Amino acid sequence: MKLTHSELSHRHQRILEAMSEGVYGLNAEGHATFVNQAAERLTGWSQDEIRGKSIHPFHHHSYADGSHYPQHQCPIYLTLQSGKTAHSDQEVFWRKDGSFFPVEYSSSAIIENGEITGAVVVFKDISERLEHQKSLQSALSQVKQLKQQLQDENHLLKQALSEQQGQRHLIGQSDAMQALQTAIQQVAPTPSCVLVQGESGTGKELVAEALHRHSPRAQRAMVKVNCGAIADNLLESELFGHERGAFTSAHQRRIGRFEQADGSTLFLDEVAELSAAAQVKLLRVLQEGEIQRLGSSQTIRIDVRVIAATHRNLEHMVKNGEFRADLYFRLRVFPLTIPPLRERKADIPLLVSHFIASLSHKLGKRPPELLPETLQTLMQYDWPGNVRELANVIEHALIVSDQQLHIPPLSHTTVTPTRQQKPLPLAEAERQHIRQALSYCHGVIGGKSGAAELLGLPPSTLRSRIKKLGL
Repeated sequence: MKLTHSELSHRHQRILEAMSEGVYGLNAEGHATFVNQAAERLTGWSQDEIRGKSIHPFHHHSYADGSHYPQHQCPIYLTLQSGKTAHSDQEVFWRKDGSFFPVEYSSSAIIENGEITGAVVVFKDISERLEHQKSLQSALSQVKQLKQQLQDENHLLKQALSEQQGQRHLIGQSDAMQALQTAIQQVAPTPSCVLVQGESGTGKELVAEALHRHSPRAQRAMVKVNCGAIADNLLESELFGHERGAFTSAHQRRIGRFEQADGSTLFLDEVAELSAAAQVKLLRVLQEGEIQRLGSSQTIRIDVRVIAATHRNLEHMVKNGEFRADLYFRLRVFPLTIPPLRERKADIPLLVSHFIASLSHKLGKRPPELLPETLQTLMQYDWPGNVRELANVIEHALIVSDQQLHIPPLSHTTVTPTRQQKPLPLAEAERQHIRQALSYCHGVIGGKSGAAELLGLPPSTLRSRIKKLGL
């Protein structure tokens, strides 16, 4: 199949033309069959000038130092031979006027019936990103020198910690994700509070990990607390610790998460679920840099950088009296909003490739082929569950697929009662709905995989309904 204008549907062509990234379509011989407007703008070469020709002599003929770049060494053309996706952010593309720009590009093979019939190349100019990185590196050079001795002493500890926890990274080359990465680089070196907001499944914990990883506190492990997964009567003890005898089951002193995070980063996930009492104590910690264990009158000085996250609209909660305004403004010194996947669909091919590779390894399977029409199906879906839903769909598909990736139906089925069915009483309908959610989540109420998040309710509200309905 050749990727030509005549073969592209009008809708798909509009998508390609609307992308800010440059896109080339190549046939099996490596000749250009499609060039979108962004590619023309970035390189200066028009589609009429390139179509039917090899793109390498136009924009990839030399390295940045001017030395010759042989076409047979180009990852783009190796993709046409091996079928393997290639990615690079260490090279340059040349413009028609003789200038060049640093580029990040990926090339993915189009495979039909086991044969490579072409490739798609997606690229973008990363000049601005590299300038930001250069400025940041200059600003951090003095800090790095002062921290070098401490980093050397903790090298072995960091190695062991990395092996145990692994490192996950944000994936995406869309404008929205590049802007997010830039903001992370800007605020990461500071001790300022960061409020990460976004829909469920967008990767708020990954953003927190990136902030910590790029901060001067990275030599110590980040401490994480899911505020929605801990009962209200235990949350204060979890955060601030307690002395022996502070309450009935306090048989010994316990160090809280704030003390554990002293000199490091504390990630408060689902911060909107904090009780009113916990909000007051958290505000005091942020204002004074001190905590008190439950059952103690002694204050303890701490140095903790707080990153908070929620999928709820805290501003609306403040207006409704559900969240303290003073705490809200303390937390959102530097707000970060993660765009939902439906607003950055240009990242889907990279995410799909990443999940196929990583999840195939996890499942002990050979990565199946990704057909163009399968990728189109994934690109056209709105992903209400965002990146988490995409990962789950890919994992499901890998389990049932063999040679080619087969995606399960991407739709939510609604069963409409017939006229003969008698409507259930409201309480019974609610009881069945909650029971089904609890069964689906294996009885877990709070947390990212809990029934409360699935139903869009605070865990405390769901617990109250469960008790009232006798479940």
